[in-house]
Amino acid sequence: MSARANTGTDADHGVREFGYDQKLDRSIGRFASFAAGVSYISILTGVFGLFYVGYGAGGPAYFWSWPMVFVGQLMVALCFAELASRYPVAGSLYNWAKKLTGPHTSWLAGWLLIVSSIVTVGAVAVTIQVTLPQIWSVFQFIGDGTGAHDASLNGVILAGALVAFTTLVNAFGVRLTTIINSIGVFVELLAAVGLVVVLAINAVRGPSVLVDTQQHGQGQPLGYFGAFLVAALASGFVMFGFDTASSLGEETKDPKRTAPRAIIRAVTASFLLGGALLFFGLLAARSLADPKLASSEGGLQYIVLSVLGGGLGKVFLVCVAIAILVCALAIQAAAVRMVFAMARDNNLPFARWLAQVHPVRKTPTNAAVTTGVIALAILAVMMTQPQISVVLSTLAIVLIYSAYLLVTVPMLVSRLRGRWPLADRRPGEYSIGRVAGLVVNVLAVVWGAAMALNMVWPRAEVYNPEPPHHWYLRWAGVLVLGVLVVGGWLLFHFRLRHRAGVLPGHAADPSAPRPAESIVESPS
Repeated sequence: MSARANTGTDADHGVREFGYDQKLDRSIGRFASFAAGVSYISILTGVFGLFYVGYGAGGPAYFWSWPMVFVGQLMVALCFAELASRYPVAGSLYNWAKKLTGPHTSWLAGWLLIVSSIVTVGAVAVTIQVTLPQIWSVFQFIGDGTGAHDASLNGVILAGALVAFTTLVNAFGVRLTTIINSIGVFVELLAAVGLVVVLAINAVRGPSVLVDTQQHGQGQPLGYFGAFLVAALASGFVMFGFDTASSLGEETKDPKRTAPRAIIRAVTASFLLGGALLFFGLLAARSLADPKLASSEGGLQYIVLSVLGGGLGKVFLVCVAIAILVCALAIQAAAVRMVFAMARDNNLPFARWLAQVHPVRKTPTNAAVTTGVIALAILAVMMTQPQISVVLSTLAIVLIYSAYLLVTVPMLVSRLRGRWPLADRRPGEYSIGRVAGLVVNVLAVVWGAAMALNMVWPRAEVYNPEPPHHWYLRWAGVLVLGVLVVGGWLLFHFRLRHRAGVLPGHAADPSAPRPAESIVESPS
């Protein structure tokens, strides 16, 4: 059978292989699939929202964390591309883990990704505070921005409005979501290219500045290496979420070809444009000693405004605000698909309600509303406890990297046992190759473990940067990760696993609902 002939039937086979009936609206094209991954990574959101963090911790030399993170995440993306080509289903990581390992591991992967995605929706939405008040002071509703908590409280209000909007769009249907997302990504890419050109024209120094550490780390046990590890979090917090293209696989046309290419193109495009923005932004900054470069009220936005002036600079900042909007939209869309995927396996509380698909719009509306309400509740907590926002934002990324490891590690074990790549790989499915795939997979695991350890490491400058200082905030990453993993495992083992099985309304064969089988014997 030819590769082209396969794609028509394999789109359904990828769903039915898990025992599911096709319920979602398959309407996403190639650009929309690529845009989903790009908007989740969101070059402008991440680079503009976190520049001040990296610069404040590592100075101009923090730039080198960007290519470092790209190489590591590219290894993960290549592994995911193979899985996306073979299994283009909603809740990608959760369903991939079901095929690679036992039910406990797959459930934990989905559970950690749900929690992290919902928290990340709020965390990304809060970054709108770094941009909107610099466009127009009217957006600073609380005080004048100089008060101790003016920025944090105002950010939560702006974020709440943004989350309410993304929830309504995601609940309405994937067609509207992808239209808004694709338009937003087009604007973001156009603005990123324009900014790179303008900043390059206005460069006032040479690239030698990229080795300037500004004496960060002096007097510390690890020297600049310790400072660089903290600064690298600013890049690590950006370059993830490329798997969104695969999580929308059930709604994508020709997904076995489209999704893997969208994953690789999304992470590569984000690296190139984001790296160029950082590079020329540092070269164009009027003064690298200006404290506003390391301030949440300044950052890269401040460089753009000082270089371009108020008029043109604010036009570009409007594009940054649009990028933040579609980033939150894409993250919530991915969270909705994960909730839906686990719910239709009866693997979540209130599963039947969460797994319902709107009969006309063919979208999991209840799951969309639920993720939005929880994200708003988290924002309410941030409003009363501003310190918590830093902890939650960092923790969300720790959970994502941990969830990635719950796929890349079992995938590596399967490779070492000769069970991956599968012998019955169909024509047209993406493959790195047996030997190259093993090398890439090893690097993906080593990278993911190292970055997760760097993120969860209990440092005051990451988890409790401002007073009052509390031991539980500093150790929040370790404690919450432990509670979620242990608590989640116990919840699944003693309660949910006994009722797990594809819900009748979603089963390919309604008379025999069952959970999908793994490609390896379950160790659980």
